[in-house]
Amino acid sequence: MEKLWKTTFLLVLSTTITACATQSGTSQQPVQPEKPVIEQPEQKPDVTPDVKPEPETKPAEKPEPPKVESKKTSDGRLILGEKEWVYIPGLEESFRARVDTGATTSSISAVEIVPFERDGKDWVKFKMEHDGVRSKEIALPVERWVKIKQSSAEGSHRRAVVYAWIEIGDHKEKTEFTLADRTHLSFPVLLGRSFFRDVAVVDVSRKYVQDKHK
Repeated sequence: MEKLWKTTFLLVLSTTITACATQSGTSQQPVQPEKPVIEQPEQKPDVTPDVKPEPETKPAEKPEPPKVESKKTSDGRLILGEKEWVYIPGLEESFRARVDTGATTSSISAVEIVPFERDGKDWVKFKMEHDGVRSKEIALPVERWVKIKQSSAEGSHRRAVVYAWIEIGDHKEKTEFTLADRTHLSFPVLLGRSFFRDVAVVDVSRKYVQDKHK
């Protein structure tokens, strides 16, 4: 019995010594404290929004006032265009006229021309006609007679020259006209230099400069 106890004691002691030797031979590594994990917010790539530039707003432009072209020169003479309206008080009508700087005498379209005498002087009565419109009859004294020779016909014929009042714009003038059938022409009245040389200047780049008689 005593022998069994001794054997058991020796076995326990041997085990304890072995365990102590094992623990003393093992190097203990220091325990590193864990670093806290800090979560970084997810970074999204920089995206520049596609913003279209706003159109430049220009200030509203004020409309320019209409250009008023002069109807007279600085010395008071009329400015005539290539075409004008002519009012003939004796006929109480306005007619389109062509202004011709190459013609000496003005001309007016006349039909049914009948010469006659009054108080021993030559007179003529006629009607004005153009574009199918015929005026009332008018009688005027003859200032003179002129001979007209036409290249398309042999011989010559005479035409009466009369004085008549006309109005262009605010200007009223008595001027001479030859009486001729102009029904086949575009304008029933032709204004020559005998009318405008002292009272008007001509600007062929303009038309109907003067106001039509109302």
